[in-house]
Amino acid sequence: MNVIRFSDLCANGSAKGKRVFIRADLNVPQDDDGQITEDTRIRASVPAIRMALEVGAAVMVTSHLGRPTEGEFKPEDSLAPVAERLSELLGRRVPLISNWVDGVDVEPGHVVLLENCRVNKGEKKNNDELARKLGALCDIFVHDAFGTSHRAEGTTYGIAQYAPVACAGPLLAAEIDAITKALANPKRPLAAIVAGSKVSTKLTILKSLANNVDQLIVGGGIANTFMLAAGLNIGKSLAEHDLVNEAKAVIELMKSRGAEVPIPTDVVTAKTFAADAVATVKKATDVADDDMILDIGPETAAKLAAQLMKAGTIVWNGPVGVFEFAAFENGTKTIAHAIAESSAFSIAGGGDTLAAIAKYGIEKQVGYISTGGGAFLEVLEGKTLPAFEILTKRAAG
Repeated sequence: MNVIRFSDLCANGSAKGKRVFIRADLNVPQDDDGQITEDTRIRASVPAIRMALEVGAAVMVTSHLGRPTEGEFKPEDSLAPVAERLSELLGRRVPLISNWVDGVDVEPGHVVLLENCRVNKGEKKNNDELARKLGALCDIFVHDAFGTSHRAEGTTYGIAQYAPVACAGPLLAAEIDAITKALANPKRPLAAIVAGSKVSTKLTILKSLANNVDQLIVGGGIANTFMLAAGLNIGKSLAEHDLVNEAKAVIELMKSRGAEVPIPTDVVTAKTFAADAVATVKKATDVADDDMILDIGPETAAKLAAQLMKAGTIVWNGPVGVFEFAAFENGTKTIAHAIAESSAFSIAGGGDTLAAIAKYGIEKQVGYISTGGGAFLEVLEGKTLPAFEILTKRAAG
C-alpha cells in the first residue's frame, strides 16, 4: 500500500516549520468524575506529535471523545482531561482550543489540542464545506488514528482530500505495514483465529479468510455453530441455528483448497453460565441436551497450540472460550501462550483479544497489536478502509 509517510516528510525536511494537523485517537475511557482510567491511546499518539515538534512544526492535534451531539458542546464531551495528560507526557503545556474550525493560532515549535472534533457540524457525514475549511487549516494532514480509519468523516477523510499534503502518521503506518505483512504477503502457513459469540457478526470475515488462510480456527459461540454444521449436539450452548448452512459452506470452501476448519474434539461444559459453575470436560460427541459449551477442551487446545507453533503467520481476533471465568479460560490461555512462543509473525486485534493478551502478559511476544476494533475487523473482511483509500489516492498525486 503506497502512502506518504509523515516520518519521511520529517526526515527530508518537508515538514520543517509547517502547519501540521494530526488526527489522533484520544478516545479514552473515563470514570464518572471524568478522570481518565486508561491512557494507552494518548501515549500511542505522542510519537507523531514529538516528530512534528522536533522539526519546528506548528502542531494541531484533534480527536473525538465519546458520542457528542454535533453542534451541542457539553462539558462531559471536553478533551480537557486529555490535554492535561498530554501535557504531562510531552513535558510542556498543551492548550485546549475551542471553536477552531475557522482558524487556529499556533506558533512553530508549539502544540495545541483542538476540542472534540465530533462536536463540529457535518463531521460525521463528511460535509464538504467543513472538509474544505479543515484542509485550509494546515500544510500537512497527518492521519494517525487507525481506530477511526474505517469511517469517512471530516477529520479522517474530508481533510485528506483538501489539505496540501495528506500522509500516514507513525501509528497508522505501523498498522498498514502489519496488515500487509499478515494478509497481503503472509509467510505460510497462515492461521487465523476468529472467535466470538456470533457467526452473523463475523460471517463476511470468515468467508473472506476462507479464501486465503491455511487454517481457520473458530472459537466461542462461532465454534458451536460450526459444531452443529459438523453434525454434533451442542446442548443449550449459544449458537446460530439459522447459519449452519453458511458454516458448512465455509468448511467446504476450506476443504476445496486443501485447508481446514478444525472442529473441537473435546469441550468444557457447564449446566449454567456462571463463574462458579462446575466445569466438566467431555468428548465433543458426548454433550448432553442440558449442557452449555463454555470453552474448548484440553485435547483440542493442545492440538491447536501445536498447529500454531508450525504457522508462519497468525491473525487473532477473539478468545475461544469464556476466559473471564477461571474454569473456562484454559483454551484461550493455551492459545495465547502458543502464539507467544511461536516464531510466526502474529497480529491481534479486538477488545476481548486485547484483554486476553493483557491477562496472560504476552504483549511483548505478539508481533503487532492492532489499536482499532472495528477497523481491524473490516480489514479482515477484505474491505478497503476509507482512510487507506484517500491516502493512497493522494500519494499517487
